[in-house]
Amino acid sequence: MQVYFLGTGTSQGIPIIGSNHPVCKSTDSKDKRLRVSVWITWNDNSVVIDCGPDFRQQMLTSECSKLDAILFSHEHSDHTAGLDDIRPFVFKQKKDLPIYAHQRVLENLKKRFDYIFEVENRYPGAPSVQTFEVKNNESFLFGETSIFPIEVDHAGLQVFGYRIQDFVYITDMKSIVASEIEKLKDVKVLVVNALREEPHHSHFSLQDALDFIHLIQPERAYLTHISHMLGFHEEVQQRLPENVFLAYDNLIITI
Repeated sequence: MQVYFLGTGTSQGIPIIGSNHPVCKSTDSKDKRLRVSVWITWNDNSVVIDCGPDFRQQMLTSECSKLDAILFSHEHSDHTAGLDDIRPFVFKQKKDLPIYAHQRVLENLKKRFDYIFEVENRYPGAPSVQTFEVKNNESFLFGETSIFPIEVDHAGLQVFGYRIQDFVYITDMKSIVASEIEKLKDVKVLVVNALREEPHHSHFSLQDALDFIHLIQPERAYLTHISHMLGFHEEVQQRLPENVFLAYDNLIITI
């Protein structure tokens, strides 16, 4: 399995428009972060988790030429606003693109992108999707692979992380119940959000993330959904445990 970090930033990305914060002014490419997303490939499968407003740019940079499905974590714009840009994949592959999400998220997308879901009088240039509801405690088959949703809380909003084989991806988490933690047993690679040093009402702080990683005990862990307030990439990385890494845009890992 290969995981390509398409974006590792928070909702505004880094640099933030108009900001004079030192991290936003950094010349280190690892301090420049698009909105959070990953591209996962295994066997002949090609799946993206979330497609935010930087989706088109991310697909061009990564040279992704085949997309079999999108898994959505939740409906916030930094995770969904790029849905229209699936058009090249739909046109090239000549079929609806499967999307997987909680029913609430599917209904939200239908309101915001109604022309994509239109059945009658469709605009011929609109992309098209095939929807699949994801339910907690119900794995689903993708090809021959079982994918397990991991339910977490984002300040009162339900969010799905996903486990695919020995890889777990969780973003926008503030808390998780014990029964969901059980689904992470024996995971080799864990990706989890770490917004900043200071506590936050809806996201893990750096210490929250490190405590969670210590609890799960993966072989490796990567931090994502990072804001400029966490600090410079290289300085933060030096303070992390040896098996914990700050993810950065265009990082590729193999599992």
